[in-house]
Parts: sequence; C-alpha cells; structure tokens
Amino acid sequence: MPKAITIYHNPKCSTSRQVLEMIEASGAKVEVIEYLKVGWTKKQLKELFAAAGLTARQALRSKAKEAEELGLLDPKVSDAKLIDAMIEHPVLVERPFVVGAKGTLLARPKERVQELL
Repeated sequence: MPKAITIYHNPKCSTSRQVLEMIEASGAKVEVIEYLKVGWTKKQLKELFAAAGLTARQALRSKAKEAEELGLLDPKVSDAKLIDAMIEHPVLVERPFVVGAKGTLLARPKERVQELL
C-alpha cells in the first residue's frame, strides 16, 4: 500500500509546488491541504511545530509583509503571540510543512521532503 503524505500547501509558492510534484512522483498517496483557504487552529499549529521540532519563531515566514507590519520580527515577541498571529494571518506560516509516517518537517530546502518518502 502506498505511503500517505500530507502537505500543507500554498499553490502560489514555487517551493511548495515543487515539493508536491516530488511527493506525487514518488507514488505516495498525497493529501493536499491549502492552509490559506482552510486556516489553522492553535492546537494544529502547536502539534505541527512540536512534531517538526520547531518553535513558532522558526516556523514564521519572516518574508511575509504581515510579519513586519505586525511587529513579529522583534525577537521579544512570544511564541504564543506568533501563533495567534498565524491563526489570524495563515500566510505567516512558512511552507510547505509535510507530514508522513516517517515524521513531520518543513520542506525547506525542498529536497528535505526525501526524508519522508
């Protein structure tokens, strides 16, 4: 039975599209979650970051204009505040997160997805 992989995907992101192509090419069964459409929950983000071994700060898409506009680039901003902002503005979560039987990771660089395939 093919492995099942979930990708938290942003179709506008070239890295996210390339990672999705790599997963599909591996023959794995893939579930695509377009997080910009469905959003995040606090529980979901905390579990995702913990599983990937990342803090909210490490998972923050600091290039997003909202990160600067909301003052989130200040290292004094707590993880709790970052997560609240990520729920309000899903674009603030770095992408793509990939979840599979072998673990959870932020597929940056995109080649990291091979660890799960």
